[in-house]
Amino acid sequence: MGQDKALLPFLGEPLIERVINRVGPLADEILITTNNPGDYKIFNVPLFQDILPGIGALGGLYTALSVCRYHFVIVVACDMPFVNADILEMSFDMLQAKNADVVIPKTANGYEPFHAVYRRETCLPAINSAIQNGEKRLISWFSKVNILSVHQSQLLIHDPRHIAFMNLNTRQDFVNAEILAKELD
Repeated sequence: MGQDKALLPFLGEPLIERVINRVGPLADEILITTNNPGDYKIFNVPLFQDILPGIGALGGLYTALSVCRYHFVIVVACDMPFVNADILEMSFDMLQAKNADVVIPKTANGYEPFHAVYRRETCLPAINSAIQNGEKRLISWFSKVNILSVHQSQLLIHDPRHIAFMNLNTRQDFVNAEILAKELD
């Protein structure tokens, strides 16, 4: 898009602020991983640059799990205006009840790793091992941990319009999502 989409206005506030407000009630700690921390100081949350730069999204996930203070971590993308707290809460409950390491939605498009819940102690070493082996794919380490998928039928309970995982990549995506948000708010 030519600029940091997390900071673009969405219904009058930066998109990332909307995401923070939607997940805030679930969190004891909110932090942002970014390689441009100066741009995010306005949010008054801890900011962390990638510990291992140049690895892309996997490096961001590694950083988030490395710097957080808690055993369980909800990870969400900054460009998902309809991130769904009910799905995340259900995922967290499933993680604890089933002793899983990751609870992650799985749709027809595949896994949604930036709308998922992670167990820090088991995921961090698996991610580190994948990175040390030269992996860069976000799911390259999944075979080393206990993954529990949240399937479409479970997701529909809390997301009947299939919008929780919508991410915004173009200006038209922003326009369409704002129209939808106005209808729903």
